[in-house]
Amino acid sequence: MKSITDKAEVSVDFPDKTYMGAFGRESSFDVKVEADEVLLRLIRTGEERREIAVHLHYYLLADLLKEIGQGLASQEPLDESHLGALRDGVATLAAAVKLRRKK
Repeated sequence: MKSITDKAEVSVDFPDKTYMGAFGRESSFDVKVEADEVLLRLIRTGEERREIAVHLHYYLLADLLKEIGQGLASQEPLDESHLGALRDGVATLAAAVKLRRKK
């Protein structure tokens, strides 16, 4: 498990109820890469314990990454701290995808 550097907020809406949860610096996350999907887990421990798991298949993940890129391109520039973190994450992903292509 890795510590969450920033925060995440999650909501799930059903016809008769809504579940909401926040995951901050006291929370942790885990990413598991599998053959057909990526599993993302967010975990908050303590008295208000909660956990979510999101399974994203690769076509959906690719669509999400494209939409994020398009959204960032159409917005005011982010501050350098956030841009640096995004650059590092994207560079790691790009290097891994390029490496897998060669095998």
